[in-house]
Amino acid sequence: MKLNRLLSVLLLAAIVTSCNKSEKISKMVKKENFGTHNGKEVYLFTIKNKAGNVIRLTNFGAKLIWIEVPDRNGKMDNITFGYDTFEETLKGDMSFGSVVGRYANRIAGGKFKIDGTEYTCPLNNGPNTLHGGPIGWHSVVWDAEILKVGENPGVKFSYLSTDMEQGFPGNVKIEVVYTWTAANEVVMDYTWSADRKTIVNVTNHSYFNLHGAGNGDVLDHVLTLKGSAFTPVDSVMIPTGEIRPVAGTPFDFTTPHTIGERIGENYDQLILGKGYDHNYILDNREEVDVTVYEPAGGRMLEVITDQPGMQLYTGNFLNGTQKGHGGKVFNFRSGMCLESGHYPDSPNRPDFPSTIAEPGKTYKSTTIYRFSVK
Repeated sequence: MKLNRLLSVLLLAAIVTSCNKSEKISKMVKKENFGTHNGKEVYLFTIKNKAGNVIRLTNFGAKLIWIEVPDRNGKMDNITFGYDTFEETLKGDMSFGSVVGRYANRIAGGKFKIDGTEYTCPLNNGPNTLHGGPIGWHSVVWDAEILKVGENPGVKFSYLSTDMEQGFPGNVKIEVVYTWTAANEVVMDYTWSADRKTIVNVTNHSYFNLHGAGNGDVLDHVLTLKGSAFTPVDSVMIPTGEIRPVAGTPFDFTTPHTIGERIGENYDQLILGKGYDHNYILDNREEVDVTVYEPAGGRMLEVITDQPGMQLYTGNFLNGTQKGHGGKVFNFRSGMCLESGHYPDSPNRPDFPSTIAEPGKTYKSTTIYRFSVK
């Protein structure tokens, strides 16, 4: 009897402790109305971690639109691109902070085959389909749920991408869970499954400027990227199929270089991309795949992923037409992207790692943005 009573007390204590933890992490997330789109409510989620730093998310495009972290002197600033209102977000750049799919990056001619059947997707990047097409995952309202269990506050976004949406076969259930740790890590856990053979390549398309979003360019950012090869592209930014070693080229960031050091060199791939806009083949030998350091303020970004590729983009097509938080202007090369995922045009390149999702299987991927100072 005494043992049963003791077990009951311990069980009750565990339940109370769990409830208290749940209450604490859910209280670290603030949910506000942000707008409506196609009859669905759009929300803004503000998450404060245990270190007191803030990120903001919205269920429109499952976007990460604010990351506020200190520099070495304790000065706080938002270092990612986004907009203050939903109206601006709706009309603005489709990529800023978005989860993009069903196929992140480019598909040549908007066409691919699965088991001999050809599928056609709408073109939205010259002769190519980019980031899932004009109405991809970046532009839909996801379901949202504030996390109630776990050590860190966060939000789970989920979406059902229906059969033949933007030309892609099969119903795909996609979830992304964002958590914001006390170590200033944005952890993005993706899970997806399909009821029919299809292709999936998912990423987050945040832009970063470690000076603060809208504060100058990123050419002085020191980049280390652990990728010993990359996939060169043709004139419309589709991989040629070549796997080119970075050694001896301006693409070698296996040791630290500033982004601006060689970006203007007379090198074929820099000319085609108007700078860096290329997929790196990650070595996947170390925990941290990419490090970006801004020496003036000391902010550092580390990217950790289980994916085989990393698209480095240096804001070559930013032209000052977009104004973000507080009216700050996003000028040429004022931001950079580090998009983890599979290689561009993989469905048309059987020698590239496969992006096929088989029915009945569950797929998972994790990418982490870790912020610190030195």
